[in-house]
Amino acid sequence: MAAIRFNPGPGPRSEGRAHFPPMAQLVAFHIALSLTGIVSGVVVVAGLIRNRLCRTWTGVFLASTVATSATGFLFPFHVLLPSHGIGAVSLVVLAVAIYALYAARLVGGWRRTYVATAVTALYLNVFVLVEQAFQKVPALKAAAPRQSEPPFLLAQVGTLALFTALCMAATRRFKVPVRGPASGGAGAPGAAGR
Repeated sequence: MAAIRFNPGPGPRSEGRAHFPPMAQLVAFHIALSLTGIVSGVVVVAGLIRNRLCRTWTGVFLASTVATSATGFLFPFHVLLPSHGIGAVSLVVLAVAIYALYAARLVGGWRRTYVATAVTALYLNVFVLVEQAFQKVPALKAAAPRQSEPPFLLAQVGTLALFTALCMAATRRFKVPVRGPASGGAGAPGAAGR
């Protein structure tokens, strides 16, 4: 989830074939993890709103989002950036989500805690996506070059409002009992799913 401002430039060439420098590979891997986390997170949150715990998608979401936040710290930096703060917060939120789901098994207040932390983790990933879009997409960068102009602020406030509404809906609707990750939730209504 690091704010990446890296231009890898041309890589070394050998036998007429381009090789990507390690930093470019890290950037590509980090972006792939982030997009995987966002796509799988949308499926997970949609499932929660439909009172379903999509186990496979949940595993992909949690793993890829943890990896996204962790790989953000692998980029070279000399001072802590806001992106590092978002990555650290994301890792804490994800740790709580993982505990609520796998250790506490969503019993009692852990169900709401899981929903809130899962939606928050997805929100943080999308927050960074919006920020990156305003850095990389020429039309958006022209509309908000310093990322303090109204188009950027409206996009981020709109994103926050959307995720607040999604969190409220998921918290109200997700009531699935969980018997534990090893059991696959057999017999629990709506607990199975991909």
